[in-house]
Amino acid sequence: MHIAAKKRIVLLGMMSQMPVAGVVWQTMHYLVGLARLGYEPYYVEAHARTPTMLMQNASDDSSAIAAEFIAGLAKRFDFRHRWAFHALHDDGECYGMTRRQLFDLYSSAELIINMHGGTKPLPEHAQTERLVYLETDPVQLQIELAEENQETLEFLQPHIAFFTFGENYGNADCKLPVSDRFHFHATRQPVVLDFWTPQPEVAGAAFTTIGNWRQQWRTVRLDGEVYRWSKHLEFCKFLELPARTGASFELALGQYTPEDKQLLETNSWNVRNAPSFTMDVGAYRSYIQQSRGEFTVAKDQNVRLRSGWFSDRSATYLAAGRPVVTQDTGFGNVLPVGEGLFAFSTIEDVAAAVDAIASDYQQHCRLAGEVARDYFDSSKVLTQMLDAVAA
Repeated sequence: MHIAAKKRIVLLGMMSQMPVAGVVWQTMHYLVGLARLGYEPYYVEAHARTPTMLMQNASDDSSAIAAEFIAGLAKRFDFRHRWAFHALHDDGECYGMTRRQLFDLYSSAELIINMHGGTKPLPEHAQTERLVYLETDPVQLQIELAEENQETLEFLQPHIAFFTFGENYGNADCKLPVSDRFHFHATRQPVVLDFWTPQPEVAGAAFTTIGNWRQQWRTVRLDGEVYRWSKHLEFCKFLELPARTGASFELALGQYTPEDKQLLETNSWNVRNAPSFTMDVGAYRSYIQQSRGEFTVAKDQNVRLRSGWFSDRSATYLAAGRPVVTQDTGFGNVLPVGEGLFAFSTIEDVAAAVDAIASDYQQHCRLAGEVARDYFDSSKVLTQMLDAVAA
């Protein structure tokens, strides 16, 4: 009996460039989710960036370190023979498969997905006319398109379909300029739900989140207004939250100073050093599962421009059965809010959400899980994405 070969899908990613657990989980949800839909997914890095976060010394063999890191994840998540690291930042050597095997893979793939838009399209990616752009952070690219930035136009041109986590893009209340040249489909983070099975017995006392405090880059301008990237600017608007609500809040942070830590702790926030556990996918998952819920903010860019962006990390809190209280970016136009998931604009909104969760915690945990099942299940999100490509 002839058994039809599974269709291959290549995911172009950046895990060795950003080897933190959040990025690893974000990537694995795509790979494992595609495999469970019956595809044969492959993971490839061809971004031409030095994996500096994995290096301890400038003399380290950066390519070998990156390949070892990816190989370890491939073994853990069961795609050990389906990965490649193309060392375009160095000598062009291929790890995980030969150069010929890699190019044959590109030629035979049903789709090549450029995750994060982090890989500059090469001829071998584009020649099959099956290259898909997947944007996980909207705003900057949409502004560059409005400005007719030639480099951006040339970057996007080889792709045949375009997806964005800006799910409010194109709606009347979204202030992002809409491209008349490239049609963007809304999508969101897929989650393999059984990786995050709720564990009610381990719920902690504190609302938590994980992220960087200061990121002083990627500021953009639109119509004379400045829109910023760093989340500390938004968190500082809610410093009085512990005193206002009487609830416990913890921020697991990277890129903060002793003065930042003192500011937060003076206002009764607990601060945890994120790098102490966020390089480990298991520890990262346990931290989320052992939280009471998530309180977090969004980037100023997404808030004021109402992009509709929703965090992949927040999606895993929901999948773990943990209520999420997050800053409104317009995602309420596509996701249900008010039970299990709360969107806020003011400190009064946050206080009301915290009170609601306290009034029936188990109910809101259950409803958080329902939001994850109804809206973030990888089988649903990826099927919708693949159907949109085929349409």
